[in-house]
Amino acid sequence: MADGFRVRLVAIDDDPASLALITAALKAERDLEIITATDPSTGVDLVLRHRPQVALIDLMMPGIGGMELLERIVEVSPDTDVILITGHYSPESAVAAIQKGASDYWTKPLSVALLRERIGKLIEQCRQHYTASLLDGEVLRANQFEGIVGRSPLMLDVFRRIRRIAPHYRTVLITGATGTGKELVAAALHRLSPVAENRLVVCNCSAVVETLFESELFGHVRGAFTGAAQDKMGLFEYANGGTVFLDEIGDMPLDTQSKLLRVIENGEIQRVGSPAVRRVDLRIVAATNRDLRELMAQKRFREDLFYRLSTVEIKLPRLCERPEDLPLLIRHFLGQFSTEYGKTIRGLTPRAQLLLARYSWPGNVRELKSVLGSACMMAKGDIIDIHDLPEHLRRAPAEAADEDLLTLEEVERRHVRRVLERVGGNKAKAAKILGINRTTIYRILGEESAEAGAS
Repeated sequence: MADGFRVRLVAIDDDPASLALITAALKAERDLEIITATDPSTGVDLVLRHRPQVALIDLMMPGIGGMELLERIVEVSPDTDVILITGHYSPESAVAAIQKGASDYWTKPLSVALLRERIGKLIEQCRQHYTASLLDGEVLRANQFEGIVGRSPLMLDVFRRIRRIAPHYRTVLITGATGTGKELVAAALHRLSPVAENRLVVCNCSAVVETLFESELFGHVRGAFTGAAQDKMGLFEYANGGTVFLDEIGDMPLDTQSKLLRVIENGEIQRVGSPAVRRVDLRIVAATNRDLRELMAQKRFREDLFYRLSTVEIKLPRLCERPEDLPLLIRHFLGQFSTEYGKTIRGLTPRAQLLLARYSWPGNVRELKSVLGSACMMAKGDIIDIHDLPEHLRRAPAEAADEDLLTLEEVERRHVRRVLERVGGNKAKAAKILGINRTTIYRILGEESAEAGAS
């Protein structure tokens, strides 16, 4: 038996003879634990308590029917393979069972040979999933770089750049959309640099009040302004010998930008209210989710500072540009939140995985982390299902499904509208692009044409 591997099977049938047959037929399976119940309510409780990989359910039972029991089990343990057993087979009943989430539908009397064969296949599938889960853990460990998870070509390129830059940089610019992991990259650069033993100081420029920017970065002396009751060391002095990470540098005021340039070029700072020049030895990592070239064109960011910072640039991809990293990131965050919340979360149901794979992730890795943190908190069991995910994610596939189920007329109508939007409502131009005449456009849109109105 594989270390730690065990398959649980819960059989629910009001006929003790049927349960005895199942138990006798499968007792030779060393990796299988069989739990039985003759009462449906007790059976649901057993499923909830043991979270079995397989459940065998009789379709016709007093009190709670097999279909109702199926729905309850799918609700409380969505990763359980539920197999319905009945002595009265009908194609309609089989289809209904599959639609409600059953993985198979067997007829009585059960053949011992068939029972052993099919349960044996399910055990082998569970063994493969168990082995894959162990391998996934090894893959995750192998694809982490300084706390950053990724194996996509885009992220491997980022890792290579960090390795090459870290020993030598004095300034680095990290660009990327919100939530792509810019602070993690800054931390990796610092840890791999020659000053790793010294401080990494973080300043979020978007969170600093504009009037206090210079005091925050350069410090001040007593009496320099109202409220300056004593001397204060700025972040640059505090980080002397180490690294300063300036996040959202596009929000830094122009006056402060000019003084930052002096720090970069000369290593000199002055506290607010003091003529004394102090020397600092720093590495500076700046990051932004904004287009600094556009800010330069608007005279809101200094060109000389931009070119000084962007000598070395690391661009971070959006999550939607690296879909092969999504399973790794999901596993990484599930492990993180399992530890944080003190609960075991083994993974996601296939339908929840599909939902996450289809989502566009506008908030990137940060949004994924937030979604999984919420889902881990909401999950009642050890598997995350669709109902554990935030509502805006659950809505997305429904809207996509509506698109898939449109009539041909509606698809045609929507396409014409999109083309019209692209050409500013010019129906003659749209007709030329679509290869139809304007009258046809009016017909598709359900409008009265100008030509018809004039006749």
